[in-house]
Amino acid sequence: MSDLLLLGLIGGLTLLLLLTLLAFAGYSGLLAGVEVSAGSPPIRNVTVAYKFHMGLYGETGRLFTESCSISPKLRSIAVYYDNPHMVPPDKCRCAVGSILSEGEESPSPELIDLYQKFGFKVFSFPAPSHVVTATFPYTTILSIWLATRRVHPALDTYIKERKLCAYPRLEIYQEDQIHFMCPLARQGDFYVPEMKETEWKWRGLVEAIDTQVDGTADTMSDTSSVSLEVSPGSRETSAATLSPGASSRGWDDGDTRSEHSYSESGASGSSFEELDLEGEGPLGESRLDPGTEPLGTTKWLWEPTAPEKGKE
Repeated sequence: MSDLLLLGLIGGLTLLLLLTLLAFAGYSGLLAGVEVSAGSPPIRNVTVAYKFHMGLYGETGRLFTESCSISPKLRSIAVYYDNPHMVPPDKCRCAVGSILSEGEESPSPELIDLYQKFGFKVFSFPAPSHVVTATFPYTTILSIWLATRRVHPALDTYIKERKLCAYPRLEIYQEDQIHFMCPLARQGDFYVPEMKETEWKWRGLVEAIDTQVDGTADTMSDTSSVSLEVSPGSRETSAATLSPGASSRGWDDGDTRSEHSYSESGASGSSFEELDLEGEGPLGESRLDPGTEPLGTTKWLWEPTAPEKGKE
């Protein structure tokens, strides 16, 4: 009798533990729906304190922790520039930090000095007119793990089906929600100086390869009666083999996309007129501007480490 009672007690405790874990997972967002839409951004123009990181996205947790420890009440933000399925893990680039101010408000000099004291840099992002966005509950640390496995695949599907060019990918940790945002315009304005510097280096590499290919073609044309035509596609292929972030276009034309960033070009674009908006954003805008540049397509799956939730 005592053995049966003990087994029953163990079974009851096990069941109670499982129910507790399920309840915790549900509270963390396991059953939350993920709705992706295109419309107004969840934030206005912001000034951020950030640190630039090149390497595994899974190593960014320490940057979140560091920025939160300086001022726990500030919102955390991360900007991911590269597709980790296309770019070697040690070449993936991102910026992680805190939002110092939003809108017309300016950050206090004391706050800026505090972050700069710990090696953070200050940069401002605009409020893009239209974005692809989604939200996910931010109630526990498990929420972060669930968000990376549920929201990003939903964003990928939405962007691919509509053949959009939405990049880079931003995460804003605000109170009890995680906002995911992919700008549909002014993407280059979200490139921090370190990112632009690396892009310039890759651009120089591409130009050097172009010059070498052109020189080879000229030499062959001078020494042979057979003309040789070098296609632009062959140059791009050569550049891509040398660099995961080789720029296919220059900064002068306002495009900062990398060959293997998740803003990868090559597919037919969709105009803003063809994009079916699914509701208004918090800023009250519900229509896309027909004058905005054509859009491309992308595919990006990843699992970054996100911040520990700061205490209010």
